[in-house]
Amino acid sequence: MIPTMTYEEFKRQLGKAGLTAKDFADLVKLSPNSITNYAQSGVVPPHLAIIVALMGEMAENSLDFRLVLSKIKVEQTKTRGSPKGHFGGSKVTNESGRELI
Repeated sequence: MIPTMTYEEFKRQLGKAGLTAKDFADLVKLSPNSITNYAQSGVVPPHLAIIVALMGEMAENSLDFRLVLSKIKVEQTKTRGSPKGHFGGSKVTNESGRELI
């Protein structure tokens, strides 16, 4: 079982790696908001915890994790959410039935 990593520990590991949350998001092709949103719950998902722990350890041992990551082709994830004026796939309207944008 993988123990959970707190967001504070996540930030500490980012610091060891010399990264900000935005830098990390860019490296792993995620939205910076996706990363900083974990501050609300106080924990990060195990896959991100593993990645950042390895980056922190590599940096601490003078190993260039950026070089390793540059060899992996990863596409940018698409931002989730719905278009403006919709909620859960349904149009949002006012009392008279007019669509709100």
